[in-house]
Amino acid sequence: MEGSQKSNTGLKVGLAILVVLFLSTAFYTSKLYIEKKESENLLMSEKQQVMNDLNNLAKDYDEAIAESEVQNDEIIAARARIQGLMDSLKISQNSVGSLWRYKKKYLALQEEMDILLTENDRLKVENEYLASSLDSTNVQLAERTMFTDSLLVQNTQLAGVVKDAAALQTVGLLGMGVIERSSGKQIPTERARRSDKIKVCFTVAKNTLTESGDKELYVQVIDPLNNVLGSNDQVQFEDQVLNYSLISRFNYENRNLNICEYIDELEESKFEKGRYRVNVFSDKALISSSEFTLR
Repeated sequence: MEGSQKSNTGLKVGLAILVVLFLSTAFYTSKLYIEKKESENLLMSEKQQVMNDLNNLAKDYDEAIAESEVQNDEIIAARARIQGLMDSLKISQNSVGSLWRYKKKYLALQEEMDILLTENDRLKVENEYLASSLDSTNVQLAERTMFTDSLLVQNTQLAGVVKDAAALQTVGLLGMGVIERSSGKQIPTERARRSDKIKVCFTVAKNTLTESGDKELYVQVIDPLNNVLGSNDQVQFEDQVLNYSLISRFNYENRNLNICEYIDELEESKFEKGRYRVNVFSDKALISSSEFTLR
C-alpha cells in the first residue's frame, strides 16, 4: 500500500515536470516565431525603402535622358545599371547582409548620379554660352553704330543725338540657374529644383561718347508666374513706375565691361519650372532683353 502511494506520487511529479517543459518549449517557440516575423517585416520594409530610392534615381535619369538633345552614353549606361540592381533586388533573399550590400550599391549610384547629372547640366549651359558668343559681334556693331550716329549729328538736332548716342548699351544678356557649393564654386544648371541662385550676365559695350564714372542699371527677372524676383522694389520715372529685381552698380571707364549679378532663391520655396524673362533698363529705357528656361 505504501509502495503504491509512492509510485503514484512519483508519476504525478513526472507528469508535472513534463507539462512545465512542454509549456516552456511552447512559449519559447512562440517567442522565436514572433521575433522571426518582426525581423522579416523589418527587412521587407527596408528592402522596399531601397527599392523606392532606386526608383527615384531611375526617374531622375529618365528625365535627364528625355531632356538631353545629344545622347549621353554614360547616363544611359548608369540608368541600365540601376535597372539591373532593381531586378536583382526583387528576387534577392531577405537577409541583413544582402540588404546592406544593396544599400552600399545604391549610395555609390547616388554619388555617381550627382556627378553625371551635374556634368550633363554643365555641358548644356556651355552649349548655350557658345551660341550666345555670337552676340560678341554685336559689340563691334554697337561701336560702329555710335560712330555713325556721331556723323549724323551734322544733319540732325545736335543735343538730342548726342544724348541718345551717349546712352549705355548692353549685349550678350544671359540668364541661368546655378548650384552653389559650400566652397563658393558655382555650377550652371537647367534644373529648377537644383538651382540655388539665378545668375544674370551681360556686357556693357564700349562707348567713347559716354562719360566715365559710377553708373547703374536696373535688372528685372520675371519668373513663369509673372512675379518679379529679387528685391522687387520700385523706382519712379515721371509718368512710369518700374519694378526691378536689383540695381547693378559699376564704375564705367569707356571700355567693354563684363558684369554678372545674382538673385537668391525664395525663402519658402524653390524656383518655379518654366520660362524666365530678363530685362535690363537704363533709367526707364529698356536696353536689353533675354529669356531662359528652368526644367
